[in-house]
Amino acid sequence: MRTNVWDVRNYVEDLSTYPHVQEIITGFKAGETIAIPTETVYGLAADATNREAVAAIFKAKGRPQDNPLIVHIHHLSQLEWFTHDIHAAAYKLMDYFWPGPISFIVPVKQGILAESVTAGLNTVAVRMPAHKVAHQLIEMTDLLLAAPSANTSGKPSPTKAEHVIHDMEGKIFGIVQSEQVEVGIESTVVDCSQYPFRIARPGAITHNDLEMVVPGCISDERIMGDKPIAPGMKYRHYAPDSPLELVEHFESLELAANEAVIAPLSEKHKVNGGWFFKLGTTYEDSGGAMYDLYDALRSADSIEGIEKIYITDFTSYNGSDALMNRINKAVTRK
Repeated sequence: MRTNVWDVRNYVEDLSTYPHVQEIITGFKAGETIAIPTETVYGLAADATNREAVAAIFKAKGRPQDNPLIVHIHHLSQLEWFTHDIHAAAYKLMDYFWPGPISFIVPVKQGILAESVTAGLNTVAVRMPAHKVAHQLIEMTDLLLAAPSANTSGKPSPTKAEHVIHDMEGKIFGIVQSEQVEVGIESTVVDCSQYPFRIARPGAITHNDLEMVVPGCISDERIMGDKPIAPGMKYRHYAPDSPLELVEHFESLELAANEAVIAPLSEKHKVNGGWFFKLGTTYEDSGGAMYDLYDALRSADSIEGIEKIYITDFTSYNGSDALMNRINKAVTRK
């Protein structure tokens, strides 16, 4: 399969002026799978109501069938198409944080979405992306777009178009190319199927952020069970091919020529030999570390001859929950 690449970097503010935008719209309406930029990571999108289109997402990624997808919308009114009985507090959070890097799990109407979108559950995760390209494409197609990250399942998520090309070229209809994404890790996922709500996957929007809007809305209870209710809960994720090992803070680090370390830029002077890849500026820069994480993992993995990668531990620093969630999954390969 030939994979189209549409470079829209000069048309972000008004995608309707892009000369080939109709090819993208027509592709979506014909049931094709197309990678699109969002503010979190690049997503592999298709019509969420089209069973064959959604099946193509799973095939291209090699994604397990019991791993549900997130449905992307451009306006709150679209929720009426496929959800019901959303808690009032969830609506309040949606009003505040959307468009943005947060998804909400809510009750789903049966018979609207392709069954594999929800993995047979009676709930669905929904997000309204803030990225201008993604938002405009959803509006222009007037579709519900199911979209997991646009990478081979288990590998680091793509934050640049080149990452998508590496994993998906020849497997999907097209890739919409924009700049590197703004956040760098997947959205926060909040389970709103019961109250208080629970965080199913941490992200850039935190427990404290949510509580500031609706005090008492988030439970500390862990979500248990073998069946994932949101992406990122069960399977190996985010892992490079090379072995990855977590390291504590170091005063100095001696690396062999075939080893690399991913660490804050402030630590670079402590590293001798090997390869260094930036993970934020300091240990307090969790936002910068989230932005750098997947690109650093992919960059280290792309260097021929690197046989081991070390990555530093941010656990003791504020705001690191989402970052360490991704790092720990990559290190343990679970």
